Amino acid sequence: MELTEVALFTNDVAEMRTFYRRLLNAEPIAESAGMAIFAVGRTRILIHQTHVPTDGELPPENHIAFAVPDVDAASERLTQQGLTVEIPPND
Repeated sequence: MELTEVALFTNDVAEMRTFYRRLLNAEPIAESAGMAIFAVGRTRILIHQTHVPTDGELPPENHIAFAVPDVDAASERLTQQGLTVEIPPND
């Protein structure tokens, strides 16, 4: 299992972008008015503007993402450990 992404939602993307520029001493690898993405090795820190979700969209909440060799097996293992899967893996 490898940490691939940390997503942070904020009402002030510019302030958070400035914080991570200083912390990492690096520029974003991608940015716009409503987002910035920083690379830390193979992991990405995504900063997004908070917004109201549309129908069927998950709410904009901070989250982390991992890469796994078999997403179905990982999902099953996590479910057995008590995690509630909101949207199951699909092809």
